[in-house]
Amino acid sequence: MKQIWSPWRSTYVADGTHDGAVCFLCQAAKISARDPVAGVVHVADHSLILLNRFPYSAGHVLVTTKLHVADIADLEVAAYSCLMQSVRTAIMAVRVAYNPDGVNVGINLGSAAGAGVPDHVHVHVVPRWNGDTNFMPVIADVKVISATLEESWGRICRALDSTTESEGK
Repeated sequence: MKQIWSPWRSTYVADGTHDGAVCFLCQAAKISARDPVAGVVHVADHSLILLNRFPYSAGHVLVTTKLHVADIADLEVAAYSCLMQSVRTAIMAVRVAYNPDGVNVGINLGSAAGAGVPDHVHVHVVPRWNGDTNFMPVIADVKVISATLEESWGRICRALDSTTESEGK
């Protein structure tokens, strides 16, 4: 039998922060600039983009508000607009960094809808490729991620830099 290593998952299992005791999105929202340790790649006035520490695929990012609000409908207009602009920015960066065949964009509002952090609204931006669904999740209940978080952070930051430069022209 072959083993597949994903050592970053041990933090998820061991640290206990995934159970809602500590809102990692609020912790990230306190950061005012890019931070490779926290995975923050972009900070805007009311929102930020950060790596998903437990990604579905390489380049999976979360876009979240700086406010601890559970529902997108409860955001003020400025915060909502900023969040949506950051989603757009994240999509462009993921496309530049990974050249996927498609991108999933998803918001899960509430535990029943699948929200892992139901009290803090966030949007998943996940690059996808034709054929990226394979036998591993079905047969072995394992997902293979092709890049480390550090590599993804660097690629997305470089992509953000290039998309920001091209938008300004």
